[in-house]
Amino acid sequence: MRGGPTRDIQAQLAHLYGVEISPALVSNITDQRLPRITEWQQRPLAACYPVVFLDAIPYKVREDGRVVNKAAYMVVGIDLEGYQDVLGMWIGAHESAKFWLTVLSELKSRGGPGCPGCSGGPPHRVQ
Repeated sequence: MRGGPTRDIQAQLAHLYGVEISPALVSNITDQRLPRITEWQQRPLAACYPVVFLDAIPYKVREDGRVVNKAAYMVVGIDLEGYQDVLGMWIGAHESAKFWLTVLSELKSRGGPGCPGCSGGPPHRVQ
């Protein structure tokens, strides 16, 4: 992160916590975290999430000196033990069916959020 976003993080830390740190330190910290973030984004998912929530929140952001629309996409699954798992978060230009297809295709390629016997049809009785 360089320039605006780094200084935005620096200003936010000063405002919320009264902590003064340099933009270089913010940049170093975020650069160190990027491999872990990438690892989390690409992790394999559990085989079964019987309940999956999909949501996108529209917002406006200043980009290249003008205000543009964006959407923050989030998918949360509930596993068979009842635990919630954030399956992923994405930023898109705006909420659209085309972007949702990209999100769902990525989730499928990571192994989720399907469930054997949960194909959207009627429930199957376990004998």
